[in-house]
Amino acid sequence: MQVPGEVAAQHSFLFPIGYDNSSECGYCRRSRGGQFAKRYSYYAIATSLTPAFYQKIVDRCWRRSGTLLYRPNPRHSCCPHYTLRLDSTQFKPTKDQRQAVNRFNRHIIGDTYVREAARLHPRSRAEVRRRHNVFDLVERIHEPEAQALKTPPTPDHDFTVTLEPDTFTEEKYEVFENYQRVVHREPPEKISRNGFKRFLCNSPLSRGVMVGPDGRERQLGSFHQCYRIDGKLVAVGVLDLLPDCVSAVYFLYHESIHWLNPGKLGALREIALAREAGYRWWYPGYYVHNCAKMRYKIEYKPQYVLDPEDLRWYPLDKEALARFDKAHYVCFSRDMREHEQVSHDDGIHDGTAEPPLPEAAGTCASGAGPPEEADEDDVDEYEEGEGEEGTFLLSSSMPGIPSLAEMEQVNMDGLVLRSDFSDNLIVASHLVSWDTEKISDFGTLKSRIAELVAAVGPDLIGEICIDFRRRSS
Repeated sequence: MQVPGEVAAQHSFLFPIGYDNSSECGYCRRSRGGQFAKRYSYYAIATSLTPAFYQKIVDRCWRRSGTLLYRPNPRHSCCPHYTLRLDSTQFKPTKDQRQAVNRFNRHIIGDTYVREAARLHPRSRAEVRRRHNVFDLVERIHEPEAQALKTPPTPDHDFTVTLEPDTFTEEKYEVFENYQRVVHREPPEKISRNGFKRFLCNSPLSRGVMVGPDGRERQLGSFHQCYRIDGKLVAVGVLDLLPDCVSAVYFLYHESIHWLNPGKLGALREIALAREAGYRWWYPGYYVHNCAKMRYKIEYKPQYVLDPEDLRWYPLDKEALARFDKAHYVCFSRDMREHEQVSHDDGIHDGTAEPPLPEAAGTCASGAGPPEEADEDDVDEYEEGEGEEGTFLLSSSMPGIPSLAEMEQVNMDGLVLRSDFSDNLIVASHLVSWDTEKISDFGTLKSRIAELVAAVGPDLIGEICIDFRRRSS
């Protein structure tokens, strides 16, 4: 059966790679018995993604690096990854964050401009009082931009921020090369134009525009938010704009503005974009609790952390951070169930049967019961190869994944496929080997497809196309 073109246009195209380990951890690089700690993840290549579909899988612990999609196994990692998001409508910048914005604005505008503008364009008493008492993030973020300033007088610097397509330019690469070499101290031989393109320019997301419930237009797709001072590009924020969130991919800047706290300013501008354009949520990327360089992410509040097992959002508060301090792998839903069981056994009910969730919280995952919690000793044992059966996802310890028995009950016959052998899309049931293979036969086509469906979520089976076409290098 061939699939109509209008149906195909609604699909996201994925090439399954599989569940495998990375022998070196880029976060801790610690060694055990002469071996680098291992990190297991499920990987896929995205040849084309709708922004709506990508947001759904980001809410299921996925992220992308260029066209490579990956979902880490936090139970089987020396540095467990957790997905965070911040509610931009509830965000209140700290004193330190407000000072960073004001300091940058003063640098761009200059003291002379401030004095002359106060004389030529005086504010009313009500405006002065409001500005003194209220820090309006969106207003302050835009304050130093050239188009927002009244002239004369002339500010010390011309500052602009533009949202541009995520295409390669030499101007962007020069900032990337400087950032990787000077800030990240990467050796020059590891920095290349092809690496920059692959990592930060090759996005599988389709670009478009949607109108939100509030009537405001929202850009969709991957973009570069480009910061220029006096015409020179000094920073680039790589963003995925999705139906309900601004997802931060990477932020890079030139060493010359390091003293202006560009990373903090970039995060605040992205939060302001989420609030101003109606996306609501800001996703800062994975959080790794035992990595000191990641701690800056939790300075922005209120944030929520995605539970890897029930795929619901829980407040990232002091209690949650204390759990991260005590346990290698944290599952909020299981901790809550265990607490309820203890309370029930003691004849106590404290009314915490449901976690406090923000509006539009994630849905529960279908499937298997939670695996046993892994402590440090368990992780050591897994890394010696005793806890995993080969590298078959459906026999792994990855949380939030349907079991093999559950996947055997999923009807994948109507799954859409694409290959080199036909210009048309077909359905899985028309494959010659489809009815003779079992998903439990690790390594077969059907088992590879089942792994991807399990990692994405069986309920999204109607939105994906398995793309088996040969890929260019």
